[in-house]
Amino acid sequence: MTSHLPLFIEGEVIKGFGRGSKDLGCPTANFSLDVVKSLPKGTAPGVYCGWAQVDSGPVHKMVANIGWCPFYNNKEMSIETHVMHKFNTDFYGSNLKICIVGYLRGEKNFNSLEDLIEAIQQDIKNAEEKLEHADARNLKTGTFWNKVQ
Repeated sequence: MTSHLPLFIEGEVIKGFGRGSKDLGCPTANFSLDVVKSLPKGTAPGVYCGWAQVDSGPVHKMVANIGWCPFYNNKEMSIETHVMHKFNTDFYGSNLKICIVGYLRGEKNFNSLEDLIEAIQQDIKNAEEKLEHADARNLKTGTFWNKVQ
């Protein structure tokens, strides 16, 4: 499950379902299905944490769900990334780079929207803590973030 970590992913931000901001209070950036299909075989569905960069901006903490979002019964696997930074505008069409550092939990269904929101808030807290460890912080720098696009 974590043998592929750290995992570096890059692609254009596409329009998703619009649920992150509206329903969950947690805006997400979505990659195209081509990027999702390029994940290493054996990548376990679940919630991950790591680092993210929009275009050539600063690198921020992030959490990402990789999977089918069972609460919403998605038909296709997705990578939905919540960059833990307040942006003033959306960034559809921007280049998003993420470095997945750690696995937080498996993907699961929830009994209510409130339960899902509570789990997401806990995931963000857990990511904050995990990304403070030296081995995780070391991945915030490097050539991946600086390479020409």
